[in-house]
Parts: sequence; C-alpha cells; structure tokens
Amino acid sequence: MRIMGLDVGEKNIGVAVSDPLGWTAQGVTTIRRRGKLEEDLEAILRLAKEYRVERVVVGLPRNMNGSLGPQARKVLEFIEALEERLQLPVVPWDERLTTSAAERVLITADLSRRRRKSVIDRLAAVLILQSYLDCQQQNRL
Repeated sequence: MRIMGLDVGEKNIGVAVSDPLGWTAQGVTTIRRRGKLEEDLEAILRLAKEYRVERVVVGLPRNMNGSLGPQARKVLEFIEALEERLQLPVVPWDERLTTSAAERVLITADLSRRRRKSVIDRLAAVLILQSYLDCQQQNRL
C-alpha cells in the first residue's frame, strides 16, 4: 500500500510518497499554495491518484509541550477538508522538529541557502512519512 506524506505550511505543501511496500519515503514535489484551498486539494488529489495512494499522513505541528497552537488548528482544518475531498484515511502525525531536522540535513549536505529553500518542504514531508512508516514497522514486529 502506498502512503502519501504531507508537510502543510502557509506557502508550500511538501509531498512525499512511500514505495509500494510501505518501507521507504521519497520526496515527490512541493505544491506552491496560492491561497485557494480547493486548488491545493485538487493538486493533492491528482498526485494521490497518480501514485495510487491509499492513506495520507499529514504533519501536525505541535508545540514542544504537546499542545496545539494556531498553526496546528489550521492544519487540522486542512486535514478535515482533505479527508472529505480524497475519501481516504488521513492521519495526523506529530512533526515536531522535522523542519529543523530537514534544515540540518541540507546544511550538512552543503546546499546553498537558495537550494535549501526549494527542497526543505519536500524533505520535511519525507521525514514525516518515514517516521510514520518506521512506527508502523515497529508495530508489526
């Protein structure tokens, strides 16, 4: 079963998809948000169909103490709309520090600031999805 991972931000949505066995996450694209929710949902729907996705994992930006802040509430509203539009299970997944981790990986790889900016959302989606896949594997053992 293929699973899609999303890092939903104000300006961009990073997208990753698992391999067919659900072991590894690969970055697919970054969707530039244009302020229209329906356009964002349609772009995700197209990708979900293209990759034959059966579930979507969306990073939920919790505060360090685990509480939900204003951005997390926006993401929960997005998840609700996405689930309705896709007619697929959508799972919120704790994404604390994934963007920071993605930034560290890209700096370590010695990517320029400009290049980092263009791939960070996609890499954050990969980290979110891989975390989810690893947890699912642990639960199967």
